[in-house]
Amino acid sequence: MPFYMFTASYTLDSLKAMVDNPQDREAAARTLIEGMGGKLHGFFFTFGQSDVVAIIEMKDDIAMAAAALAVGASGTAAHGATTKLLTAAEAMTAMAGAKKGRSKYKGPSARRSPAARKRR
Repeated sequence: MPFYMFTASYTLDSLKAMVDNPQDREAAARTLIEGMGGKLHGFFFTFGQSDVVAIIEMKDDIAMAAAALAVGASGTAAHGATTKLLTAAEAMTAMAGAKKGRSKYKGPSARRSPAARKRR
């Protein structure tokens, strides 16, 4: 199953509610993810742009999108983002594919075309 990193920031109302009544948000996330057939590998509160980061294994992109939409639709989090992750083995397979494909790709060239040189 593919891995994903989900980041989000809580709304002001959610932050106030958690300060007034501390609660285990990891348990809530685990219930959602496992209920949708996935596995929550880690749930972390963070300093910085996002309030939380979750590492999730889900059966496919559609299931992960559904989970992210469920969180967003709850109104408790804002600015959610999902990043698909590759294992080292998957990355190595991609590198091997890139090695085969690179002969078929030509990058941009700094040399000017003959037509562009004539216009000068």
